[in-house]
Amino acid sequence: MQQILLIAVAILSSLQVILTQEPRSPPSKIAIVGAGIGGTSAAYFLRQKFGKDVRIDIFEKGVVGGRLSTVEVDGNHYEAGGSIIHPLNLHMKAFVKDLGLTALSLPKNQLGVYNGDEFVFQESECFLMNIINKVWKYGMNFLRLSMWVEDILEKFMRIYQYQRFDYSFSSMESMFHALGGKDFSSKLNTTLSEAMQNYGFSQKFIDDIVTPTMRINYGQGVEVNSFVGAVSMSCLDPGQWAVEGGNKLVCSRLIDASEAQLIQGSVTSVQENVHITKSGDTVRLYEVRYQTSNGAGQDFYDIIIIATPLNKAISKIEFQGFNPPIETFSKPYIQVVTTVVHGKINASFFGCSKPCHFGVSEIFTTDNPKHFVSSISRISPVTFVPESHLSNSSGYEIWRMFSPELLTDDQLGLLFESYEGVGAKKWLAYPQYTNAPEKLPPIMLHHGIYYVNSIEWAASAMEICAVSAKNVALLSYHRWYDMDTHVDQDDLAERLKSEL
Repeated sequence: MQQILLIAVAILSSLQVILTQEPRSPPSKIAIVGAGIGGTSAAYFLRQKFGKDVRIDIFEKGVVGGRLSTVEVDGNHYEAGGSIIHPLNLHMKAFVKDLGLTALSLPKNQLGVYNGDEFVFQESECFLMNIINKVWKYGMNFLRLSMWVEDILEKFMRIYQYQRFDYSFSSMESMFHALGGKDFSSKLNTTLSEAMQNYGFSQKFIDDIVTPTMRINYGQGVEVNSFVGAVSMSCLDPGQWAVEGGNKLVCSRLIDASEAQLIQGSVTSVQENVHITKSGDTVRLYEVRYQTSNGAGQDFYDIIIIATPLNKAISKIEFQGFNPPIETFSKPYIQVVTTVVHGKINASFFGCSKPCHFGVSEIFTTDNPKHFVSSISRISPVTFVPESHLSNSSGYEIWRMFSPELLTDDQLGLLFESYEGVGAKKWLAYPQYTNAPEKLPPIMLHHGIYYVNSIEWAASAMEICAVSAKNVALLSYHRWYDMDTHVDQDDLAERLKSEL
């Protein structure tokens, strides 16, 4: 009896200590490196979680938007980076609604796939004829593709429900396992080629449709992991859209909504500083040194969010004095050149003899060494302009090309009979995915340093970055307040069924 009383007293004493402990104060300052969609959406979600009193600084050495950018030709602006948004991208849809932006429906282009000698696949204006043509050439492969992509996206979309209930993950591996178990995690460890062959796709369909789609979206073939392959194939779904005025507007509006301070400068180094307060508590702060047009600066932060690729060709942040060292990843990013031309397409280059009705408005290219572009697409400005203002009686239209290198005058002369306006942008667009299995960088680089772009090595897209940004915001919040019950939990799908 005496032992029971002693245990009860101990329990009550512990409860009293817990109840009388003051809750931890929110962080004073959070630094975010990078003002692309990952960094700006992280600021937005961090403000929602930590409240109005925390100061959020966003460091950006270039322009707000990062890889969401435009090219100007003849006074109009055209998407140069991330240009399409899938109808199931729920974070992007919410941003547009909440930030007072307008969604712009994109017209359905007529697709042709060119192998260097002829079009191996070509759509027509007739919906029924397209179905007949697809079945005639590829059997049920298009239907099988739709089902395969839908199955993968359905599992990935569980992340929205997890995030709605504030659950987060400390690694990409734990996130993917929670989304669909070992089967879903295996998508990161299996090449797209292997996955599609195992699923029963014909080699002709892979060569004619899948590989060209990978080339336009990621500049690579079918040896990437099968998850990024499914993300790429989803661009063939109907209902793709963009943001009126340019997708990069989302980033600037997110900064405004988060009330973050934008610092135009380049972060040069991060170093941990540990201080012992008078009460004996340990305070861990990070010293951030940076360079702006006004000179060098430094400040101290409780939490740091890295939202730019830790690749030496893109960012040159030095992490000083960390033990073990924080790794900067040497994996390369692929260069893409976006070229926008106001001109008249040279149909004869694609085997259409004069007189020629050139019906396609989007051209994908197969894996052929002589191709110097991966795609050619007819596009419209990011802000509505009457068609009559963009073309003329000579057949001039606006075309966008993706290529690995800057196009020469000779190459432009092959693609166009004549042209007047040209704009180009060169950028490091997405990771070079190696043969699966893909080793993903960590999300947690240190106790209070988080890496949004870790997810890019699973797949790179606007919505994917926003998903990662919200995960990082939730993870940093839970770890700040020691809320382990909302990090890396198993059986979330079943648990949420009971909560609902």
